[in-house]
Amino acid sequence: MTPQIADPSGAPAMDMKAQTQAQAQEPVLRLEDVHAGYGEAQVLFGVDLEVPPSAAVGLIGRNGMGKTTLIKAVCGLIPLMRGTILFAGRPIHEMKPHKRARLGIGLVPEGRQIFPTLTVRENLLVAARATDAESGRWTPETLERLFPELASRRNTPGALLSGGEQQMLAIARALMTHPRLLILDEATEGLAPRIRQRIHDTLARLKGEGLSLLVVDHDIQALAGYCDLFVIMEKGRIVWQGEPAHLLADESLQHRHLGLGQA
Repeated sequence: MTPQIADPSGAPAMDMKAQTQAQAQEPVLRLEDVHAGYGEAQVLFGVDLEVPPSAAVGLIGRNGMGKTTLIKAVCGLIPLMRGTILFAGRPIHEMKPHKRARLGIGLVPEGRQIFPTLTVRENLLVAARATDAESGRWTPETLERLFPELASRRNTPGALLSGGEQQMLAIARALMTHPRLLILDEATEGLAPRIRQRIHDTLARLKGEGLSLLVVDHDIQALAGYCDLFVIMEKGRIVWQGEPAHLLADESLQHRHLGLGQA
């Protein structure tokens, strides 16, 4: 007999298998009517956004349109003025940042923000958290296999790494928290083309292994290689969302919202 979960409201009970299936369909991240900013300066105006499970969403737009502010709101680095943020169906908008991280939100911030005086291995260990055996797949050793460039630099201080190595370390450090959702703000900014492609290839691999991604980057061609959805922000609002192929095929849309495609 399939175990069932009692419902105190008197509604029909849901068996455990059905509940697990329902949870699997729940968006990993959902923003509902989110308003946020800095003090009295409002930046986000009624943002609605979803990241499905095991999906990659490219958050794009011109500079200064609210993408970083949205990420800060999701991670708890700024308070909401109004709205709701849910992670796997659970409201988190009143939680402290460290509690959101423990639930499974990993952040690769703009500017990398690694610890410059700590070695590569120390940067990884400082981010490690205890977890169960099933979800604890990320260790310094597994991350060195993901980023072989870091293996030979494990005893090198962060300040002596190249920009690409620092970004790899920032991603590896976030993975040490065993996230269900990995958020990257300006994932490849300032990196050489070869390193940018290396980062995008790694993100595609992570997505293929079931990790959900929310990625801010300006290279829509690279993002289109693995993102399921593009979301365009403009002046603190979501002005368009759809399949990457649709955006790539519409130069007028690119020009209107991204400043691309037309003179």
